[in-house]
Amino acid sequence: MSFGLSLRPLSSLPWRRPEGLLPSGRRRPSSSVVPRVAGIRAQQRSREPPAPRRPGWEEVMVTAASLYPLYVTAGGAVACVKPSAFSWFVERGPGSYSCALGFIMLAMGITLDLEDFFILLAKRPLSILFGCAAQYTIMPVFGAIIGKAMGLSPALSVGLILLACCPGGTASNVVTLIAQGDVPLSIVMTVCTTLSAVFLTPTLTKILAGAYVPVDAVKLSISTLQVVVAPLLLGSYMQKVVPDFVKVVTPFAPLLAVLASSLLASSVFSENLVRLRQSMAAASNGIDGVPNFGLKSFLSGDLGAVIISVILLHLAGYLVGYTSSAICGYKERQRRAISIEVGMQNSSLGVVLASSHFTSPLVSLPCAMSAVIMNIMGSTLGFIWRYVDPSDPPDRLSSDVDNSE
Repeated sequence: MSFGLSLRPLSSLPWRRPEGLLPSGRRRPSSSVVPRVAGIRAQQRSREPPAPRRPGWEEVMVTAASLYPLYVTAGGAVACVKPSAFSWFVERGPGSYSCALGFIMLAMGITLDLEDFFILLAKRPLSILFGCAAQYTIMPVFGAIIGKAMGLSPALSVGLILLACCPGGTASNVVTLIAQGDVPLSIVMTVCTTLSAVFLTPTLTKILAGAYVPVDAVKLSISTLQVVVAPLLLGSYMQKVVPDFVKVVTPFAPLLAVLASSLLASSVFSENLVRLRQSMAAASNGIDGVPNFGLKSFLSGDLGAVIISVILLHLAGYLVGYTSSAICGYKERQRRAISIEVGMQNSSLGVVLASSHFTSPLVSLPCAMSAVIMNIMGSTLGFIWRYVDPSDPPDRLSSDVDNSE
């Protein structure tokens, strides 16, 4: 922003009473100055050059990337109708799962500006620390409680706990944007919880799930470092080493990342679909072998129990995340960002860790179901909040006055 200053001889200027003074010499009340201050700030903002608009094709890519919940839901529907559609990817697992997640985090690293990240981290340490602490306390605790309350099998309980101990998912940033939340806070929280996952995800999983099955925290930590942190840092490093290449691929990175995440979730879901159908068929028969279809039979099977458990877990994350941030005095935009960030997990990481380090394939089922359920719930919440004004007019006015002083 630039300001021009014009100097003229004082004699050429007509005498005018200084603004803010009455004829008696007394100063006007400060309340009469507030509208002028807001007007001056608005005039200054109008002089700023407009932000460059994206080309039309880049707008299309951004819009396409924001449809991630639709892709996951469509993939789940295809898996239900024709599970063999994803067999080419499933047969190459868990290596294919690890590569897909590594690609997702590489795409995230390419679009991450570390300089901006550290600036935001220095400006808002308390809100970021609170959000990260909420992420790794609310979800793991409720994951353990819900698994026990629902009477899940050991494999499914471990899968639910593993999902609850994962960091925040990148889809939360898109949902926060839709919900008119604090997007910078959401992005920084995602990065911080992702980097912390190297230590916290394996440790919390071992503490909470160790009673069900043996958990090797060291191997979980190494895998998290390989498929999450290393690609993320590599993508950020590429911005300095090959900036021209990064500039070319950056517009495509978000869309390719959400497509890879959708493929990963749909493939794991299709892999477990046969077992789920067998479980439902067994649950649909009564003691005398008479078919017993209905809600009770659905709830008694693994599929119903997993769906309800995953819904309760994410619902607890959204609700408790919002409530706790409200109690601590955060603004509405920050509450929304924290709520969405806590409630939405990196289910792709859970899928990779479950398929690589646990013998039972059912461990990955809660993570695969979460990819569909979580995005439907998060998107619904985001669209509801989109039509609820998050700002308070008195706060906006006082903010303008304070910044002008």
